[in-house]
Amino acid sequence: MKNALYRCPDAWRSLLPPEVLGAVRPEELSGRVWDLLSLTEQGCRSLGKTPLMCRILLVPGNCPAELPDRLGAEAVITYGLSSRDSLTLSSLTEPMLCVQRALPRPDGTVVEPQELSLPPLPFPAEQLLPLLGLRLLRMPLSGNAFL
Repeated sequence: MKNALYRCPDAWRSLLPPEVLGAVRPEELSGRVWDLLSLTEQGCRSLGKTPLMCRILLVPGNCPAELPDRLGAEAVITYGLSSRDSLTLSSLTEPMLCVQRALPRPDGTVVEPQELSLPPLPFPAEQLLPLLGLRLLRMPLSGNAFL
């Protein structure tokens, strides 16, 4: 599978699942069709006009509307703290990852709406949403996908 997190902060590199590209330049993303592409907020702002293709695009809910349209994604999943976002947190004090609606996964299965307990995290959960979403959509749902 081809998976990437664009504008992955250096501090998150050790948290990336195996076989996920932590891309820092838009050129690293062009020329292939990504199964799953997650953009950080900085990634949304810095992508520019780079033509990209992906099956599933994970973007912040406040991402400009024209960006997902331009990227040619089959499915767009938003993350953030808004009730409109598909992936959010039900609480900031004791974070629970909240899946608001059925989410497609690259393997063709679906993550059903639910709340998932998060282990202690090295950064605030709201900052890690693009990484948590990527892990949830990519990893097997047996066991804890967030460790």
